[in-house]
Amino acid sequence: LGAKKNLRLLRIQDAARFFKQVQEVRSIPGGVLYQDYDFTIAPQSDWKVVTAQQPDAATLHALDFARRVCKNVKSNAIVFTSADATLGIGAGQMSRIDSVEIAASKARKANLELKGSVVASDAFFPFRDGLDALANAGARAVIQPGGSVRDQEVIDAANEHGIAMVFTGMRHFLH
Repeated sequence: LGAKKNLRLLRIQDAARFFKQVQEVRSIPGGVLYQDYDFTIAPQSDWKVVTAQQPDAATLHALDFARRVCKNVKSNAIVFTSADATLGIGAGQMSRIDSVEIAASKARKANLELKGSVVASDAFFPFRDGLDALANAGARAVIQPGGSVRDQEVIDAANEHGIAMVFTGMRHFLH
């Protein structure tokens, strides 16, 4: 950040208290929905590695970055990242596999290498096809909430591909 010209940073004292008061308003047929904005994020102490492949410290760092980006992307979000850069984002689709394919396609169009990337998903993988697609794109690790009735099928797919998978137990679905 020090290299940026005309950069202005603001420090908000006790920002967590301020942000807890923010509410979102969404239009729905016949009314409006008021809900608290989702500022929570599962601490790493709540993460659970569910695959034979164990992520190393660098991979955990990259997964943390990926999930922080993913949390703020419209739902059925898939985010491919390196340790410190977003490579491809797929979002707003009816299926998770479509989001994976869009994210991978956007990275390829930008000539970004996905081999060795990590992936974050804002919700569980309902089927193994999404996991197979991100493995074929070159991902080495994925972080997701878990919670599907087919979690074991998806974990088995990750193990087949040698991908580390971490469950957070927390969804971040932006509609």
